[in-house]
Amino acid sequence: QVQLVESGGGLVQPGGSLRLSCAASGSIFSLATMGWFRRTPGPQREWVAHVTSDGTTLYRDSVKGRFTISRDNAKNTVYLQMNSLQPEDTAVYYCNAHLRMEDYWGQGTQVTVSS
Repeated sequence: QVQLVESGGGLVQPGGSLRLSCAASGSIFSLATMGWFRRTPGPQREWVAHVTSDGTTLYRDSVKGRFTISRDNAKNTVYLQMNSLQPEDTAVYYCNAHLRMEDYWGQGTQVTVSS
């Protein structure tokens, strides 16, 4: 079982930055692909970025060059550095751990980009 706790959300002006953190329980963190998803006002939760156990990263096109995902296996933590934030980035951001055909989710953290 993996438990995930996100932090770091908040209100920021357009062009600003935030860093999200996701702390994971359990000793299998280093084996999991860790990702960030977001739910905008709408029914769908969309993938944002992920980092595999070997450190390979992938991003959705709309955040490339602005967001950076990273992981610290010693701290069982994954981060999402978000720069040049825009109003369309407003969403609830969720941390995801994918391991052995199972998906685990955090409770989500709200990010609001508004002037």
